[in-house]
Amino acid sequence: MPSYQILIVEDDPVINVQLQTLLQGNGYTALTAEPSDDIIDLVRSRQPHLILLDIKLPGESGFSLCSKIRTFSDVPIIFVTSSNTDMDELNSILLGGDAFITKPYNTAILLAKISSLLKRAYERGREEIFLFQGAVLHPESSTLEYQGRQADLTKNELKILVFLFRHAGKICSRGDLIDYLWDNQLYVDDNALSVNINRIREKLSAIGLNDFIKTRHRQGYTL
Repeated sequence: MPSYQILIVEDDPVINVQLQTLLQGNGYTALTAEPSDDIIDLVRSRQPHLILLDIKLPGESGFSLCSKIRTFSDVPIIFVTSSNTDMDELNSILLGGDAFITKPYNTAILLAKISSLLKRAYERGREEIFLFQGAVLHPESSTLEYQGRQADLTKNELKILVFLFRHAGKICSRGDLIDYLWDNQLYVDDNALSVNINRIREKLSAIGLNDFIKTRHRQGYTL
C-alpha cells in the first residue's frame, strides 16, 4: 500500500488520539491540526492525500473549511462528526465532501471509506499509457494517437498493441503473442493473428503511421 498522509482536523483530544492510533496501525501517516492552526495553510503546505474533518470546531466550521479547500484542491474529505442530521449530511455533499460518518463511528466502516476514496483518487484514476516514436497508446479509451490523429481499436487490436508497446524494440514471436492473448481470454489462432495485425496496420497507416509494425521473417513482429 502506498504511504498516504491523512490530515485529522478534530478538536476533541481523545478522538484525535484514537484516530491517529487507528490510522498509524493501518499503515497511514497521520497528520494532526491544532485548534490554533491555519487549516487552509496546513492543507496547502502539507498536501495530505485525505482529510478527516469535524464540522463543529472552535473556530471556523468544517463546512466553511471544506468550501475553501475546494477552491484549490480535490483532496478527498470525509466528515467525521457528531452532527448527524439530514441537513448536515446534505450540506457536506453540496460543499464538496466525499463521505459523511457520524460519531461514534465504526472503525471498519471508516477504514473502508478511507481505502475506497484513496483508491478512487490516486490509483484508479491513473491511466497507463504507452509511448513509442511519437505514437501514444491509451488502453482505457482503446485508442492510438499520432500527431493529433486518432485510431479506434477493437479489444484484440488493443491487446496486441499493448504487448508490442511493452516490448518495443524487441522481436515478439507469433507464439508469444498468441499465448498472451489466450492468457487474457482472447481466443486467437495463427490465422486470426495475421488478420488482426493487417487491420491494425491499415488503421495506423490511415493516421500517418506507416511501417510502424515490422515483420521479422520467421521470427515475429517488432515496433
